[in-house]
Amino acid sequence: MILERLRRLRASLRRRKIDALLVTEPGNRRYLSGYSAGDHGIGESSGVLLIPASGDPYLLTDSRFKLQADDETSGFTIKLYRKGLFPLLKQLLPDLGIHRLAFESHYFLHASVEKLTGILAKVVVELVPTTGIIERMRAVKSEEEIGLIKQSVLLNERVFQLVYSTIEPGMTEIEIALALELTMRELGAEGASFETIVAFGTNAARPHAVPTDRILASGDIVLVDMGLVLKGYCSDMTRTFIAGKPGDTYLERVRVVRKAQLAGVEAIRAGVRCCDVDRAARSIIENAGYGRFFGHGLGHGVGLAVHEAPGVSPRVRKKLRTGMVVTVEPGIYLPEWGGIRLENMVVVRETGCEVLNEDFTGLDI
Repeated sequence: MILERLRRLRASLRRRKIDALLVTEPGNRRYLSGYSAGDHGIGESSGVLLIPASGDPYLLTDSRFKLQADDETSGFTIKLYRKGLFPLLKQLLPDLGIHRLAFESHYFLHASVEKLTGILAKVVVELVPTTGIIERMRAVKSEEEIGLIKQSVLLNERVFQLVYSTIEPGMTEIEIALALELTMRELGAEGASFETIVAFGTNAARPHAVPTDRILASGDIVLVDMGLVLKGYCSDMTRTFIAGKPGDTYLERVRVVRKAQLAGVEAIRAGVRCCDVDRAARSIIENAGYGRFFGHGLGHGVGLAVHEAPGVSPRVRKKLRTGMVVTVEPGIYLPEWGGIRLENMVVVRETGCEVLNEDFTGLDI
């Protein structure tokens, strides 16, 4: 799988007349090499890949990551930098005959570009900014990747089921969020794919609510947005339910959101524009009178990162392709009342889509 990815990337570099690509974004590193070390921040790297358009690839890192690099990569020449990455590049690039070096302009710091430009001036290497070369490759998943994502989705559901059965009035948002993330780890996940959202009542009107010490009361809305990483691949799921017996207002609104979700799923197939999928779901919510209470896009791609291409929103006119994995997550958010979001993950197929989720526990519909 990695060899094929490298082959495709090299072909892309040659078409662009680029001698090599410096890969700094952690998800892209892992996609091309299997090297899973993360960065502590955009300014503190655990290593970079140097992928020549022709010739063997390199993993450049420091002594802290040598053993991990040895264990996780195959076919890469590992070189350690003791005086920093840039002095190593100054020595290595001329030896490899690299004159046009591309970098990931959306991740590589501007300050780093300026510094590297100065260091490479004497060896006559041109820095070429690029965006999205690898991300476009990552957007379409292989069947092997889809299988791994499916495992992540099903484990995520299992975690939810276990914790859902313990939720009762008197618990706090933080308590439930911690229980979910602890259970993820206990069942074998690498960790959460994003900070778990648990929101009660009016807090659920915040799409990216941060768990608080708010105590769950009988009759409260409970919104749980959670995901985990398993074997490198992410899942993302939102469930909304009532702590107790749902009232008529909640049932009316949750049915609107569910209808919108089903309309979005029904619209997904290869060749359909992302904005048109969003429109199919959004029109349901608008026709029910809640259009101004649904402010975010319908979904996003999921893979090695929990948010990646493609975006499914009114602004994205690109067409879906077979093998893309996206979320479908319409919502209604009313500040004085609360919020409802329902989120599943699907695989784009030629004539429709495959829903990866199997569990609907907790949906009061």
